[in-house]
Amino acid sequence: MLTYYSRQKFSTIFLSVLFIISILTLGACGNTEEKKSSNEPKKVEAKPYTVEHAMGTTEIKDTPKRVVILTNEGTEALLAMDVKPVGAVQSWTGDPWYAHINDKMDGVTSVGNEGEPSVETIASLKPDLIIGNKMRHEKIYDQLSAIAPTVFAETLRGDWKENFKLYSKAVNKEDVGNKVIADFDKRVENMKTELGDKLKQKVSIVRFMPGDVRIYHKDSFSGVIFDQLGFARAEGQDAPDFAEKGVTKERIPAMDGDVLFYFTYDPAEKKGEGPKLAEEWINDPLFKNLNVAKNNKIQQVDDAIWNTAGGVIASNLLLDDIENYFSK
Repeated sequence: MLTYYSRQKFSTIFLSVLFIISILTLGACGNTEEKKSSNEPKKVEAKPYTVEHAMGTTEIKDTPKRVVILTNEGTEALLAMDVKPVGAVQSWTGDPWYAHINDKMDGVTSVGNEGEPSVETIASLKPDLIIGNKMRHEKIYDQLSAIAPTVFAETLRGDWKENFKLYSKAVNKEDVGNKVIADFDKRVENMKTELGDKLKQKVSIVRFMPGDVRIYHKDSFSGVIFDQLGFARAEGQDAPDFAEKGVTKERIPAMDGDVLFYFTYDPAEKKGEGPKLAEEWINDPLFKNLNVAKNNKIQQVDDAIWNTAGGVIASNLLLDDIENYFSK
């Protein structure tokens, strides 16, 4: 039989044990809650950044996920950085994309052509970034800026790298962009070594398009690449500008060289006119009298790759063409 003091002592011990158990239980619950919270995905805070461009400075709140691009060369830039746009201007030729990018454009909405994109279609895509070009789209800049942060390149030139650098900043992928350029430059350097003395051959570049014939100079898309490779150019074609436009048949002698590459622009609205013009000129007696014609050193190439696409993907395909031709 327990005495009064024994009962008191027993009660004290019992209460102490209960207290310890409750503390341990609460601690376990706390650890469980802590473990649960540690397993929950952490919310990544947006990191705003600013981009200086042809129209001023634009703040972008976070790395964009829904980009609309309004130039053909810009489309290739995004694809090269693994950014698939939600909207893009249709290719100059194709339905609606160039054959060499078609498989990468599944699900991308056409927003019209590069010269006149549809503002309404762009708005419907709810982009968080729009990339355009001052030379093409200056008049609609304010409308575009009202839809989403908008970044414009200054102009469209032969050297795709200048605009490419701006695009990589705009989509917050400068490191990726720098690697794309570095890989291209490394490939060019390797090709220069492989080509060796073939670089001394004088290259002529000509384009036939509906109602116009052009002799391309060093600041054209293909001209910049031949210049980086270190090729000699046909006499008069090493000028630092874009091209001689509106060429007449009296200027056929200016097309001569050691090798002539030509391409034809064949838009849907004037289907067949470009190739027909090329055939007419190439069969002209004055053209047949060129040394390059007599030596059978004339090569037709793809207009999209050699001129109109104007981007990094086309640049690498153009290098493929050069490599294949001069390895024969």
